[in-house]
Order: sequence, then structure tokens, then C-alpha cells
Amino acid sequence: MAETAKKYDRFSKFYDLFEALIESRAFSKYRRKALSLAKGKVLEVGVGTGKNLPYYPKDVEVIGIDFSKGMLEKAEKRRKELGLKNVRLLLMDAQNLEFEDNSFDTVVSTFVFCTVPDPIKGLREAYRVLKPGGRAIFLEHMKSESRLLNVPLYLMDPVMRALTGTSMVRETQKNIKKAGFKIERVENLFFDIVRLIIATKS
Repeated sequence: MAETAKKYDRFSKFYDLFEALIESRAFSKYRRKALSLAKGKVLEVGVGTGKNLPYYPKDVEVIGIDFSKGMLEKAEKRRKELGLKNVRLLLMDAQNLEFEDNSFDTVVSTFVFCTVPDPIKGLREAYRVLKPGGRAIFLEHMKSESRLLNVPLYLMDPVMRALTGTSMVRETQKNIKKAGFKIERVENLFFDIVRLIIATKS
């Protein structure tokens, strides 16, 4: 985990610029859709540079965690610029969350579990801190069911692993189920490579 965090510390200076085109064309509207579903006390796992912060409902309380100091510095700057008093940002490992069981009404992750070194461990931690009956909102890219669509993902995979530790071909929907979540709804946003997955804890 430490090595991946170092990659993101280095990359944090360029991260928003690197994703600027895809963010403006697609990801921002995906975020708006996903974050509109957040309620109550919210944990955002992997808050990054705070790209989700503008899209949260005004009446929620958000704790955002990330393992990269560099990314959190960007997120804190964005939080201040937006004047958000209902958001708190903490340095923390998604695989070892420092919260009590059943602490949150909503858990959010957007494009995170492609990067967590042990995704099942991280997802089980998210499950642990979610209240029974709570909602988990996953906006994630993952391996497609189409062999053809997977060709560019496999070509990109070694580059992204070297740059940020991100896997382009994780089977995140299956991992969510393995971690104990009950999947309520799946919406394919960009073919089935980018999916909005709504899950609950029974």
C-alpha cells in the first residue's frame, strides 16, 4: 500500500490535468448521478483530489479518506474553495479503516477499487463500517464481459499499473459480492466498463 500511496503523492500534482478531458466529457455527469443517492453520514473511500465534493447533497455529513497526502492536500484546497463545512478529510488506508462497526449510512467509492492493493480486504472494511440497511454506492471501471472491449483494457493495464498502481481489468462487481454486499442495482454507464453499482448491507 505504501508504494501505491507514493505513486499517488507524486502524481497528485498532475492528476486533475491528466483526467481533465474524460472528466468534463463523462465522469462529471456520472459523479452527479452517483452522489445524488448519498444520505446521512457518508464515508467516501478514496476521496482523491475531491472531485466528488461539489456533487454531494447539502444535508449530508461527509468523511473522506485517502492514503495519499498529496491527493488530500488537493482535496482540502477544493473543500475550502467550495466552502464546505460538512466535509472532513482524513489520511487513512481503505484496507484498515479506523472507524467502529456500523458507523455510516452511506459508503461511496468512485474509481477506487481498481487501485486498492487488496480489493476484497478494502471492500470488507467498507462493509464493516456501513450500518445494516445502509447503502454503498460504487462508481467503478472494471473488466468487461466482452472480449473485444477488454483488448484495449489489457493494453492499457501495464502502463496504468506502473503509473498509479491501477488495474484496468479487475472484476470489481464480483469482488463487491465476495465482500458480503447485496447488489441491488447495476447500471452500465460506458458499455459495461464503467458501472454504477448500488449495494446494501443486510
